[in-house]
Amino acid sequence: MLRSVSGSNSSRGIAAVVGVGPRLGSAVARKFASEGYTIAILSRDLEKLSQLAEEIAQEAKAQVFALRVDCADARSVREAFEGVLSLGPVEVLVYVACEPPADDAAPAPRPTPFLAVTPDAFHRSLAVSAAGAFHCAQQVIPGMVERGRGTIIFTGSSASVTGFAGYSDLSCSKFALRGLSQSLAREFQPAGVHIAHVIIDGVIGERRSPRSSKAAGGGDAAAAAGADPDAVAKSYWHVHAQDKSAWTQEMDIRSPSSFMQQAASSIDDGRSS
Repeated sequence: MLRSVSGSNSSRGIAAVVGVGPRLGSAVARKFASEGYTIAILSRDLEKLSQLAEEIAQEAKAQVFALRVDCADARSVREAFEGVLSLGPVEVLVYVACEPPADDAAPAPRPTPFLAVTPDAFHRSLAVSAAGAFHCAQQVIPGMVERGRGTIIFTGSSASVTGFAGYSDLSCSKFALRGLSQSLAREFQPAGVHIAHVIIDGVIGERRSPRSSKAAGGGDAAAAAGADPDAVAKSYWHVHAQDKSAWTQEMDIRSPSSFMQQAASSIDDGRSS
């Protein structure tokens, strides 16, 4: 099902953002909308998505479409992208989807002992983070190759490079996503398609106003709040806007919260030694 929120028309093509929630996904959509793209935002909750679409359309004066998708379901992805591609050529695909949702307002998932991880939960994590990205990429790559241009950005995390105790399902799915990104980059860069993987190391915080950011400064409160999603979205735009002669395949974004965690871990290690 597709819902449209109309703003000004755009001629730059479609930027599709998959796995949109109130933080990173919506910030990326806002950024690309402000740069003149027509936006397609996709997630499982169409009601919440439609509200976000209206906010983004009004703020960026852009045309925004909301589509429901279950990234773990190949048929759902195919049907959703039939709607996306009916709008025009997809110039940018940003994949943020994760299970459990990393872009949701809910607290971060707690570690689950390996023997308590159910087969369904493990397969669901792989289906959303890795297989979902695979299905979405297959929908847009043919058109990008035909036009000789396009950008696909996959969103990873610190679990993409390190297997953490209690997060076996997340780490396996994120490792797989990283491998997919590297393979596709090597295959399709010669065809003009820029495929990149962004590692988010730390917490994505709530959107900050300029006044609150200035007041917080560089203190512990700002660090604990995590990275400003609008600031992270600018890094996604930078990847897309790079000159073809100097493309980034992988970018590591570290929020202040990641350094606080590392410092606390170092202190604990020192106390135990």
